[in-house]
Amino acid sequence: MAQEPSPEQVSQFVERFAGVLANSGVPSMSARVMGRMLVSPTGTMTASELAEALKISQPAVSGAVRQLLQVSFISRERLPGSRKDHYRIRDDVFAAILERRNNALGEWESTSRSGADLFGHDSPAGRRLLEAADFFAFIHEDMNQMIKNWRAEHPTH
Repeated sequence: MAQEPSPEQVSQFVERFAGVLANSGVPSMSARVMGRMLVSPTGTMTASELAEALKISQPAVSGAVRQLLQVSFISRERLPGSRKDHYRIRDDVFAAILERRNNALGEWESTSRSGADLFGHDSPAGRRLLEAADFFAFIHEDMNQMIKNWRAEHPTH
């Protein structure tokens, strides 16, 4: 059985995890909140618990939580007898993140195709745009299938 990590080890892991998310485009404060919530023993945290654990201000937590709620990565709930909002990461948050990214690939494909139509398929720009569109379509299709496969194999997520 693994030994319980120290608070310093938890903090270091959260910052490392947040850095990975931030490098892939997640706003850094939101990435820190996600990382901390992932390792929460209960799976839920209040804004004040997040501020204390991350050593950040309440307004910083509020902004990060608002961003994460807007993109449905977390949910807000009230626990019985509590007057504070508790935040929980969605069970399928990583599939949801990839779905959002994959939707962007669909937009990149259609925009690239419209650019190829504008410049002409036989022009240098048109050929580059068609290649980009084909690439985005290929990745988009594969990603759709991977997400479907994941959900079929992990129906509780």
